Amino acid sequence: MKRPRLLPAALLAGTAALALAAGAFSLRPALADDAALPTPAPAYNPPDAAPTETATLSGGCFWGLQGVYEHVKGVTKVYAGYAGGAAATAIYEVVSTGATGHAESVQITFNPKIISYGQILQIYFSVATDPTELNFQGPDSGTQYRGEIWYASPAQQKIAAAYIAQLTAAHVFPAPIVTRLDPYRGFYAAEAYHQDFLVLHPDYPYIAINDIPKVENLAKFFPALYQSTPTTVMPAS
Repeated sequence: MKRPRLLPAALLAGTAALALAAGAFSLRPALADDAALPTPAPAYNPPDAAPTETATLSGGCFWGLQGVYEHVKGVTKVYAGYAGGAAATAIYEVVSTGATGHAESVQITFNPKIISYGQILQIYFSVATDPTELNFQGPDSGTQYRGEIWYASPAQQKIAAAYIAQLTAAHVFPAPIVTRLDPYRGFYAAEAYHQDFLVLHPDYPYIAINDIPKVENLAKFFPALYQSTPTTVMPAS
């Protein structure tokens, strides 16, 4: 199933009726429970002296992924886009066919003195995506919605691999983690109308049902890393 195409003239029309028709969403069980805790912090998370770092992640609709990380302290920029395929096919309508090798993704630029790569991944596994869902997330299905961590260095690879092994050994999730770990192959920013979508359209039914709860859980589980004012990429209109 694909999320509805955007109809700019009526983007926010009928929000309440559409939200009711869409039905209830579900987080992974550990997050749906008010008494639950986020995934444990990475045991292997060495300090990073670099002034800036970049993380590229796939895990379902890029609207929600971008919206979550725009509310994280230490993040200086988050672009929604495509990773895993060729530049020529990094077009929303083409990626949506599921035949390009691309996954909807985000590229996160952050200050490792404020938030570490390991913490970026902890948020990813805790509130941004369900790592037990293979080639789908929530209402969206297809390889373009797969979970994937694109490591840009041996250090990132080691941190991500160790963290997946840690979560697996601790049986944090009720099913196996199917998130892929692959070397970075390039990232292509999505069309302008996709950028900052959660911030600009918080009442859009898809966002209200599937993604606003992720931001709420970010604030709940990571209050020290949450910022109420999002860091956006598009200029103010």
